[in-house]
Formats: sequence, C-alpha cells, structure tokens
Amino acid sequence: MRPEAIYALLDVHPRTHLTLGPTPVVHLPRLRGALGPETPELLAKLDEATGFALGGNKVRKLEYELAPPRLRGVTHLITTGGVQSNHCRVAAAAAARLGLGCVLVVNGDPPDPPTANALLHRLLGAKIRSVSTRADRQPAMEVELARIAEFGGKGLIVPLGASTPLGALGYVRGALELHEQLPAEQDRDVHVVLASSSGGTLAGLAAGFALLERTDIHLWAVSADTPAEELLSTALELATRALEELDMDPAIVQRIQPRMNTSDEEVGDGYGIPTDASREATELWARSEGMLVDPVYTSKAAAGLIRWIREGRFLAGDRIVFLHTGGHPAIFA
Repeated sequence: MRPEAIYALLDVHPRTHLTLGPTPVVHLPRLRGALGPETPELLAKLDEATGFALGGNKVRKLEYELAPPRLRGVTHLITTGGVQSNHCRVAAAAAARLGLGCVLVVNGDPPDPPTANALLHRLLGAKIRSVSTRADRQPAMEVELARIAEFGGKGLIVPLGASTPLGALGYVRGALELHEQLPAEQDRDVHVVLASSSGGTLAGLAAGFALLERTDIHLWAVSADTPAEELLSTALELATRALEELDMDPAIVQRIQPRMNTSDEEVGDGYGIPTDASREATELWARSEGMLVDPVYTSKAAAGLIRWIREGRFLAGDRIVFLHTGGHPAIFA
C-alpha cells in the first residue's frame, strides 16, 4: 500500500497535534566501532525528540487518544502508571496545554522529596493519588471518574501508556516516517529494536509496516516487565484492532507477524531495576555517541541490542535501527 493512501486513512482520525516531527534518524558509527568490526550498520530514530514535555513515544499515542472530538465536554484527564511514569508526565503536560484538570493514579511509594518524573507530575499541576499495587490502579481511576462527575465535571480515562487501538495509530504514522527515511534496499534487512511494556508502540509499528508491505522489516521488542509471550499477544491484538480503526482487514498483520520478536531477557529483577547489562549499555551509549538512555526502558532495549549483536543474530549487511523512545527524567530519579 502506498504511503499517501495510508496517510489518507490516518487523516480520517482527528488528533491533537503535539509531535514536532518527523523525528530524525542518525548514524551511530562510534557505537558500531565499539561493538566490533562485524557489527552491522547502526542507526537511531530519535523519538526522544518528539518535542513535547521532554518528548518520548507517549506523545505520538496521546495525539490520537486526546483527539478533539473525544475531549468534548471533558474537564479532567485521568490516567495511571508508576510513580516515575513517562506516560503520566506527558498526559499531565497535555492536560495543562488543553486547560484540563489531571488526576494521576500511581502505584508505588513516591520519593520524598519528589524527583524526576514524580516532580514533573506535580509541577505540571496533576493531582496524585497513590495506590499500593498495579491491580489497584483501574478501580482507583473509576473512583476518580465518579468523584469528578459528582462535582459536575466529566473525566476521560486514558489507559496505561495510551496503548489502545487509537493510540497505536501514532506509531502507524511513525512507521510511515521511518519508511520514508529508510527506503527498502534489495537483499538488505532492517531490524528495528525498541523497548516495550504495554505494547502500543510495537503494535502501531507492526500495523504500519504490514500496510506498507515491507518484507525487509523485523521488529525486536525488549520488554521492561511483561513476559515475552504476553507482550507479543497484546501487541498483535492492538495491531489488529488498529487496522480495524483504519477500516482495513485485520488479517494484514499476518504479513509481519513472523518477523515480530519479543524478549524478556533484560527484565532482570523487575521493572525499573537496572541490570549489569543495562548499566553497560547506558555507559556505552553515553561515551560513544553522547546519547542518554534511561534505566527503565531504553537502557534495557540497548542491552538487548548489544546481546543480539554479540550473539550474531544479524547479518553484516543488515541495518539496525534503535528506536529511542525517551524517558530521560528517570535518570534523575
């Protein structure tokens, strides 16, 4: 399917423009050199530079979740995540931009005094409701929704990570950007490596590249917490539903499904807890390319990329694209 036809499908769905795009693709020659002479060409797509509220992949997804028709009559956004959630940061900033109240239901113990994203959540004017566990988050959001209604307002619950069929459309658009920046080359595969948790970014890329019929594209998602099989299942479900949003045959996702890889090898002791491999990746990225990766998501994706290069999973003539999905404030947690 031609890109202009896919853009036309996307344009049927309104969005609130937040992204300053397209985000750039840059070469990583010093990192490639540090990893050895057999390392394939290395590049990064800098979605850390989406340009709103310190950027990151959440911006693209929220553009569709917060489309103007969905906000009619809405007075408050309600969403959830961990105490250092990037998604919560961007949602709070979007609420401020749109003149809405914001309630963040976060699980875990907040730092005292607040630091990093926990500080930014408060600076952006969000009301914070803390709960003990992930299982407590959805019920607490429903309570906040009812409370807002009781006082004459109207809340909109934005699911975790904005990882919904609508939110995934942001990364259908991201796939189109990357397609235009890296056209297919004969007998040369492209491996896109990214961090993933709630599956929306992976889903959007899968749907986008399936529509584009890019048989050279392979997706490698490194989980920050979710078991690999569950992450793949979630992403495929979101991708099929995103295609339905575009009035396309959901079976199209089968074009790329065999080239979707998910890994939970880098989770270590759990979400947000660095590993020896992620620490090595953080230092290597910083010292070779001046590129900062966060301890929750991108450092673990970078560790996965290093692991696969060392294991010889890629051919010398391939191209590897690291999707930098942001998250810098977590460095200062």
